[in-house]
Amino acid sequence: MDINNPLYRNQGIHVVCALFTVKDSEVKILLAKRSNNPYPDKWMLPSGAVYNNEDCETAMKREMLEKTGITNCYVEQFHVFSNPKRSPVMRMIAVGYIGIINSENLRIKKKTEKTQDVEWFKLSEVPEDLAYDHREIFLYALKTLKVKIIRTNIVKDLLPQYFTLPELQKVYEVILNKKFDRRNFRKKFLQLDLIENTGMQEENKGHKPANLYKFKQREDYDVDIF
Repeated sequence: MDINNPLYRNQGIHVVCALFTVKDSEVKILLAKRSNNPYPDKWMLPSGAVYNNEDCETAMKREMLEKTGITNCYVEQFHVFSNPKRSPVMRMIAVGYIGIINSENLRIKKKTEKTQDVEWFKLSEVPEDLAYDHREIFLYALKTLKVKIIRTNIVKDLLPQYFTLPELQKVYEVILNKKFDRRNFRKKFLQLDLIENTGMQEENKGHKPANLYKFKQREDYDVDIF
């Protein structure tokens, strides 16, 4: 390796996180609106540069804290985006992370030095013109999430501790963009032995209260759901 080779110069590493949650019974993703160049006033996924004294996961946690105020989210690396022209400033390789967090009692920082707003977006309402190549990263992350929710129990980290079967079904329908028969869905999940009836019911919903369920185990493991 010749470190003086000009092809090595002016390169950097970004970390980018597609953070998903369930909020107001909808699957949503967190976006921040930029306040500086390049792409001022454009929405983006929480992201930033990796410092020379950091590994990528440490940088991702720091960027999430700095840009959103979130400290306790689960993140997992899922892809590297290396188009030489993905940033107009310099060659920046992006290490993509997928994140999952429960929205209950979650507070986010609305404004920072480099962002002017942070909001949760429904998956169907994510802007087409995200900064950089973040639309591509969002779609790749969603594709990854689709695989993970049918092969693992990761959906437990999207939902509150207690949830109804219609709420659980809606998460799968929104992410997979597919409708399920209510009775078949209920039968499937009860047969999998992933969840259990808590004996409690939802309150103040303006209709017949539904039973509340919870996941039997909080540990991560692989399971063939569909």
